Amino acid sequence: MLTATYTLVALSVEQASVRLSLQSFQQYVRNTLLQQNSITLSQLEFACESLHKLYQACHWRKTEMYLIPALRQTTERADHLLDELNRLNQSALTAIRNLQEKMGIFAGMQDFRVEHVCHSIETFCSSMLKRLEKEEQELFAIARAAFAGDTWFSIANQLMMHDKHLEEMKRCAPAAVAPRAAARQLTDAQITIPGLQVLPIVEEDASEETSPRTGPVRVRPAVRHGLLDEALAK
Repeated sequence: MLTATYTLVALSVEQASVRLSLQSFQQYVRNTLLQQNSITLSQLEFACESLHKLYQACHWRKTEMYLIPALRQTTERADHLLDELNRLNQSALTAIRNLQEKMGIFAGMQDFRVEHVCHSIETFCSSMLKRLEKEEQELFAIARAAFAGDTWFSIANQLMMHDKHLEEMKRCAPAAVAPRAAARQLTDAQITIPGLQVLPIVEEDASEETSPRTGPVRVRPAVRHGLLDEALAK
């Protein structure tokens, strides 16, 4: 079971990176925005952009891309848990859309009520942190019991090829290329670096579940303004 251990450790490291980003932004909001009586348009735009980047970081995790699809194909034991993970994911998406709606409603105002914004941010962060916790405490345990050695070997191979692909993309990208231009070259790869990084944006349906992707993914670089309207509006 060394392959299983290696794979779960690799996934846990990635989980820790995403968790750190979520907790850091959550703490930023509590220490800064919640201390204000109102929030400016630029602060609201920054919050929207940050939430979208955080969602992308969660969406492109290796757990999401490789472990969950393999688990669906192997056992039905995880169906209830996967449904719960999807509900947490939808809760986070709803929080982003609520923030988007507030930006539209308050477009003609000079400032915004800070509690309206912070509630959506707190809901998003709490939902995604809860999902990460359930994955590590419950999903990983189910996978360890359900997968045979050849399945673990296949997943471990996918993880290594994933990392190799990222390294090749980094070496091929010219040093002078701006981060956003470099991100444009990434298709289905995840960047797992602590902090709020520029990640690929996936065009997805609001009803998407945590299931294997069956069609091509359209990816384009993140932009600061109009980010949520393009990626999430239906």
